[in-house]
Amino acid sequence: MKTYIGVDLGGTNVRAAKVDEQGNLLQVVKQATEIDRGVDHVIQKIISMIESIDGYEQCVGIGMGVPGPVDTKNGKMMLASFLPGFEGYPLVKHFQDHFHMPVYMDNDVNVACMGEAMLGAGKEHDSVYYVTLSTGVGGALVIDRKVVSGAHGFAGEIGNVIIDRNREDISHLNVGAVENEASGTAITRKGKALFGEDQIAHAGDVFDLARRKDKRAVQLCSDATYDLAQLFSIIAHICDPEVFVLGGGLMKGKDVFLHALIDQFKQLIHEGMRAVEFKEAQLEEPGIVGAAMLVKAYEGRNV
Repeated sequence: MKTYIGVDLGGTNVRAAKVDEQGNLLQVVKQATEIDRGVDHVIQKIISMIESIDGYEQCVGIGMGVPGPVDTKNGKMMLASFLPGFEGYPLVKHFQDHFHMPVYMDNDVNVACMGEAMLGAGKEHDSVYYVTLSTGVGGALVIDRKVVSGAHGFAGEIGNVIIDRNREDISHLNVGAVENEASGTAITRKGKALFGEDQIAHAGDVFDLARRKDKRAVQLCSDATYDLAQLFSIIAHICDPEVFVLGGGLMKGKDVFLHALIDQFKQLIHEGMRAVEFKEAQLEEPGIVGAAMLVKAYEGRNV
């Protein structure tokens, strides 16, 4: 059975794993990223971690998931807010030169989508749109087991999609960007404004209040749900996927918003598009498994 190396590089931690074709994690190593010690230190750390994995030399290749947009043609991060120094660094070439095996890299949401498309909730579908609803809002499209990254690596940066320009200017994102209005961070911010800093620690506290029929919490969740329905309708009108796969921490509150989101979404799209399915992400480790599946997806392709 073929095996692959998956690397999940984050601003806080980095993990490397040996993964088989079914997505089983055969061996995992994890360390603190320590980006404050510089790019060279982090790269050498990842190399040492991979080399500590039993039989890494027999793996088909290495797949990497990183935070931020990626120039997949040249193997470089286009934006590295959480990994200063990595922007524009020829990361893929460096690992190819060292390990003498195929190396592929993409945005962490893209690789999670790849994992779900090949082995998870989207495996029976040819076109899968993955949306992560968490601290932020991110997305990725996989068609025929290939991630659509875009000309500059920014495809799927849906958090900046405007759902209402008549909103408050919150951050560097567009005014009315969905991430500023319906992400976990946004729901927490709005909850604190309504109920007080000491009452709301995270979006789950708002969901709990909504479950208890608190009118203000119900309205807040209702507003966020409609904002998300608009986002999904925009995505659907652009790429018309067979299935939406939803992941991220906000899905712990799916009982509060998901049914209404789907109903409202269907009212915002053409009738002939309403067969699209909504499924919850299935993989426990979509990031690291999806990174490994990048290698499997690209096997035999001229890239």
